[in-house]
Amino acid sequence: MKKQRFCYLVRLQYLGFRFNGWQVQPKLRTIVGMLDKTFTFLYPDISYKILGAGRTDAKVSSLDGAFELFVEEPLEDLDVFIQDFNKNLPSDIRLLSIAPIGQDFNIIKDSKTKEYNYFFSFGCKNHPFSAPFITNYLDHLDLELMKQGASLFQGMHDFSVYTASIKSTTIAVREIESCCIVPNDILTANFFPEHSYILKIKGKGFIRYQIRMIMGALVQLGKNELTLKEIKASLLTGSTHKLNTIAPGSGLILNKLQFNN
Repeated sequence: MKKQRFCYLVRLQYLGFRFNGWQVQPKLRTIVGMLDKTFTFLYPDISYKILGAGRTDAKVSSLDGAFELFVEEPLEDLDVFIQDFNKNLPSDIRLLSIAPIGQDFNIIKDSKTKEYNYFFSFGCKNHPFSAPFITNYLDHLDLELMKQGASLFQGMHDFSVYTASIKSTTIAVREIESCCIVPNDILTANFFPEHSYILKIKGKGFIRYQIRMIMGALVQLGKNELTLKEIKASLLTGSTHKLNTIAPGSGLILNKLQFNN
């Protein structure tokens, strides 16, 4: 007889600077590793499973992440669950909410929209304390040219060039709803540089390293190491263009995650 299971959607935030990404990895500190450790400490006798909405790379952060929690026993008090979890999690991970969901919900397959923000500055050395949040380029970058380049990524394109290792099962043709560079109006601190910027990218899903390689290409464009024509060509099916820059993970934040239902 199949055991009954209870499903919950949990929202969370985390600063990824001290973590080796989302997924569990042997002997490495990861987000799911800390969630697993906390759950088994609080509920040692309850079988469970955690399924994330997606995997973030090492040092990547999230302001609006989510995971699906499956348990064989219902959680008695959801407010207490949040309080106890946050009390035992490290300070760079915080649960925001938990809500019961139906068996038909699937956090992976259900259509969703993600907005990622890549924070960066350029031209002079940043205060060291800003390192977990903003990638710092010491070279001068042509920001206006980078803005033009960002708009080229909007729409449906073949992003085979924009992933570290393309596989036969990889769906490389993806649609980006919006892609632009704007002044940073989200994160502020007295140790941040006077001027910083955000590459904002919104779409239903992204392949591994896609956003960081888009940022890398735009940095090359800003240094006049790439042209707008070359970026256009790199987005065509069958492109043989080779990108040599992957932007660091520490500037990337999942800003918004939305589900259709």
